[in-house]
Amino acid sequence: MSENRTLTGIPGFLVGHWTDAQARTGCTVILCPPGGAVASASFLGPSPGTREGVLLSPDKKVERIHALLLTGGSAFGLSAAGGVVRVLEERGVGHQTPWARVPLVPAAVIYDLGVGRADIRPGEAQGEHAARIASADPVPRGLVGAGTGATAGKYLGSGGVPGGLGSVLIERHGVRVGALAVVNPIGDVLNERGGVLAGPGVGPGAAAFTPGDVENTTLIAVVTEHTLSKNECRRLADAAQAALARVIHPSHTPWDGDSAFVLSAATLPPADPLLLVTLVQEAVCAAVRDAVRAAV
Repeated sequence: MSENRTLTGIPGFLVGHWTDAQARTGCTVILCPPGGAVASASFLGPSPGTREGVLLSPDKKVERIHALLLTGGSAFGLSAAGGVVRVLEERGVGHQTPWARVPLVPAAVIYDLGVGRADIRPGEAQGEHAARIASADPVPRGLVGAGTGATAGKYLGSGGVPGGLGSVLIERHGVRVGALAVVNPIGDVLNERGGVLAGPGVGPGAAAFTPGDVENTTLIAVVTEHTLSKNECRRLADAAQAALARVIHPSHTPWDGDSAFVLSAATLPPADPLLLVTLVQEAVCAAVRDAVRAAV
C-alpha cells in the first residue's frame, strides 16, 4: 500500500467530497480529530465568502473547531455547513455548552456559478454526504469536491482553464504539514520555475476587461500535528497567503477573496517555527500546482 502524501496523511484528519460533474460544482469537508483542532485563518481580498470566519480571529474566545467546509456555489454553498453540523452532532462532537454540544464548522466558498449550472449548488444534504463519507484515504484530487468548477487565468474575460483541487503532504526533519487547495484565481498559476502552468500567460492589460466582483477565490487549508496556539495558527495562515503570491500571478487582486485556514491537532510538541513556516509555504505552492495538474 502506497504512503499517503495528501492532507489525510496527517493522523486524525478526514476528507470527504460531494461532486456534481455535470453541474460543475461540489463541496469538500475536512473533519478534525474528535477533540477538535486549534485553528485560525487569514482572509485577503474584498469579497471572501465565509461562515464563522470571525470566530477564527485570535482575539475570539473559542480555540478549537470540529470541521472545515470548502465549497462551490458562492454564498448559496455556505448552507452545506448545516449538513456537516448535523453529522457531528449525531456523533457527539462539538463545543460543550450547558445544554448541548455545538459543532463549530467554519466554511469558505468559491464562485463557480458561471461554470456548468448556476441553479445547482451544494446545500445541507450535500454537506452531510461529504461529511459521512469522509475518510483517512488519500484525498481524491482534480475536478472533485469544491474544485469541480474551479478555474484559473480569467483576466482576459474568457472562462479560464480548470483549476481543480489539490492536496499534498510535506515532511522534513520529522515535521509534517498537509495542505489542500481549491484553485479559482483570476491570475495564472506558475510552475516551479516561474513559467505558466495554467492560464493565458500574457498578463493583465493584453485585453480591456473588468472581471466580475466576486468570481475568483483560492481556498487553502493547512493541517499539522504539532501544537500551535491560535495566534500561531494565524501567523501561519498569513504565511500561507504570502505563498500564494509565489504560485499565482497576479495574486490577491481586487477581484480575489482568498481564504487560508491553519489547523493544529496539537498531538505533538511544538516544532521549529522557521521550519514550520517554510513547510507551510512549500505545501501551499505544491498543493496549488497539484490541483491544476490533477484537473488537467
